Amino acid sequence: MPGIDECLLEVMRLPGARGASVVDWTSGLALGTIGESPNGDHEATAAETAEVARMTAEQPAFTHLAAEAAAEAAAKAEDGGRSADPPSTPVEDVIVTTHDGYHMLRFVETAFDSSVFLHLWLDRSEGNLALARMRLGELAERLVLA
Repeated sequence: MPGIDECLLEVMRLPGARGASVVDWTSGLALGTIGESPNGDHEATAAETAEVARMTAEQPAFTHLAAEAAAEAAAKAEDGGRSADPPSTPVEDVIVTTHDGYHMLRFVETAFDSSVFLHLWLDRSEGNLALARMRLGELAERLVLA
């Protein structure tokens, strides 16, 4: 179970990774950063991406998805499947495409009411978006926040 620093080091091993951070989307504070920042300031980038994450996670258009996920988790538990808690946010990730890169925001699920996400800045010509999305999801599941 990697902590923040180990998680960020693993993220930077992805092809095309330019920078990454772990951000609290309620406060906009970076809990950890590595690599480059799109605007040269990791704290400003954290605040800006936190706004995107907050707007996405709190949109009423996505709340029906959270209710469906909760119903699926309950049905799976009743059928003897792995009991899974419903997600704390209705969105798993957000991908923003720019002319030279991708910005991926992956929400981190925790046992407590988490408001944390991983932000990866990926070079468009060198990165593999599908691989990065899968790997970021795996890291978000294993990330230990202490």
